[in-house]
Amino acid sequence: MRLVLLGPPGAGKGTQATRIVDRFSIPQLSTGDMLREAVAEGTEQGLRVKHIMDRGELVPDDVVVSVVAGRIDHSDAANGFILDGFPRTVVQAEALDQELAARGIKLDAVLELEVDEDALLDRIRGRAEEAASRGEPVRPDDNPEVFETRLHVYREQTAPVTEYYRSKGLLNIVDGLQPIVVVTEQLAAALAALPSLQIRSEIQ
Repeated sequence: MRLVLLGPPGAGKGTQATRIVDRFSIPQLSTGDMLREAVAEGTEQGLRVKHIMDRGELVPDDVVVSVVAGRIDHSDAANGFILDGFPRTVVQAEALDQELAARGIKLDAVLELEVDEDALLDRIRGRAEEAASRGEPVRPDDNPEVFETRLHVYREQTAPVTEYYRSKGLLNIVDGLQPIVVVTEQLAAALAALPSLQIRSEIQ
């Protein structure tokens, strides 16, 4: 099973990805982990990434795609994977399609955790206020101003990606603000409904 998991910060991607990984025994691939792994292994892509990051520059699309392509060739991804945090742009999505096609494989589904941004921001503000009331430092991820900026960047980058996958009939949207168990059940139902997959409709 080859999946892409989309969703803004705070939507619960990590929690749901872990449940999918446990159920289907496929690796969760994040761009950050893949870049660090490529550097640690000293591969050609890793050396290129290291030089770029050492200069304090953003890793270009073609380099990220190259690292992702190298990672999905690992034996643990032979039966599938779930990509978390990639693709972030339509250019990356198109490049991923090309890399998969070159290997004779394709994505089975794209899962998106959709959230009401006002409700999500209210949740973050509440957590920040609770921390402050207890005299605890506010986690960087719970800084409302920083979080709002991250949401804006995500929305600008990913809205076109969502439409790209919608046009291909791959997109499955679930409300990410529901209780964790409900989100898991709805994601499982979406996967169970895929004609290309013979799976049970419950992620355990």
